[in-house]
Parts: sequence; C-alpha cells; structure tokens
Amino acid sequence: MRRTILIFIALATLVWGCKWNSHSVKKEQSPTAIAIDRFDRIESLYLTMGDFAALQQMNTDYPMETRMLIEDVLQLGRVDDPDMKVKFLIFFQDSTLQTLIHDVGLQYESTDDLNRELSQAFSRLQTMIPGLDVPHIYSQIGSLDQSITVGSGILGISLDKYLGSDYELYKHYGYSDRQRQMMTRQYIVPDCLSFYLLSCFPSPPDSTLTRQQRDVHMGRIQLVVNRALDRRIFSSSHVAQAETWLAAHPNTSIREFLSTAEK
Repeated sequence: MRRTILIFIALATLVWGCKWNSHSVKKEQSPTAIAIDRFDRIESLYLTMGDFAALQQMNTDYPMETRMLIEDVLQLGRVDDPDMKVKFLIFFQDSTLQTLIHDVGLQYESTDDLNRELSQAFSRLQTMIPGLDVPHIYSQIGSLDQSITVGSGILGISLDKYLGSDYELYKHYGYSDRQRQMMTRQYIVPDCLSFYLLSCFPSPPDSTLTRQQRDVHMGRIQLVVNRALDRRIFSSSHVAQAETWLAAHPNTSIREFLSTAEK
C-alpha cells in the first residue's frame, strides 16, 4: 500500500484527505430524491475481473468521474494515457486494495439509507440556502486516499474510507482512534454536506487568514450541516460560537453567514 498520510485536519478534526476543484454545478429541480450512482460497482468489475466492457462503460458513461478518480484521487497520470487502462488495473492488484474492493461490496450492498438521508439533508439545505444546486453524487473506490471529492457538478464518495472504526486495515495503516471514529457509515452524509458547502463557500486563501478565522469558518459550516441533518453531529467551541453569532444576527441569511469571514 502506498501513502496513508493524514492530509488535512480541519472542520474541528473532521476533514482529511479531501480534494475539491472549482466548479459550476448542474441545475436540478428541488426537491429531488437523491440516489447515489454506484460507479464503484462498475469500477470493481473491471478491477477484479479485468472486464474491459466495464472499463468502456466507465469511460463513456462516467468520463468526469473516471478522470477525477485516476488523475486526482489515485494520481496515476493522465486518463488519456494509452497505457492507463493497464496501469489502473495493475495498481489495484495489490492484495490490500483487492481486500478493500471486496469489503466495500459487502458493506455497501445497499445505500438506500444514505439515499434517504442525503435527500432529506439537501432538501433542508435548499430551504436554508435558496438557489443552492444539488451535485450528482456517486460512489467510488480509492486507495485510502481521499474520502470525498467535489468537482464540476459532481461529488464522489470513496467508500473505502468508510468501512468502520474497527476495520483492521485502518488500524494496520496507522489511523488513530480519533480518525477511525469518523471513518464510519454515519459520517458519509455529514462529510458530503461539509465538503460540498466548503466548495460553494470557501474560506479566503490561507495566506490571508489566521488559524482562528479558519476555525470560525469551519464552525459555521458545521453548524449549517447540523441543521441540515436535523441533529447535532458536530459539537465544538467553534460550532457553539457560530450558533451564538447567528442567534445574535437573526436577519442574516445562511448564504450571507457562510460567505462572510468573521474578523
């Protein structure tokens, strides 16, 4: 297995291993029932059986998802490299990665519960933030790299990062107890909302922001996620601070709340 380094700790220790790109989200009518597009199943078919029909389907039906997986998540090179189909297949012949593929298939045979929670949460978000678009949400299998990827109108969930706090491979590759507590099914929807909101309402560049200001912005994101989920999954001093500030400014819209950096 290659790297297992924790990339980024933010969102009050929520965020690690996530990348998003600047994007223009495709419009959807709201409310819309969300169903996770099981890209991981087609990916798995190619990576376990060498089924080139599955690879062809990845390239024709999921060109953007395939590009992000190969170029951004796995960082194997350009997707249009003539040798990429072989390089991609060989990369996943590692026994650890084959185990991940197998275990994702077992644990995520159904995602009906996630579909319901995503539908409810995005419906609440669109009520709180009128005009907010809903991304196309799909699942994939990485290599313990990134949990959520956000791109041009799409949001990818790397199911290999959500196999449970007691999952042996996480322990073997050095994930801490705190990290593993968040590598569970119950954090998929909170992570989706958090990273998506961060892509829509990014904080200013790090060079112009203090650590305190970054934490304040993360606290605001977390508060909005709590409200969209209709439960308190994130609890920290910065979430409490965000809640107090919003209560003291009742005429501030959530869009304005997330767009304005507190000094």
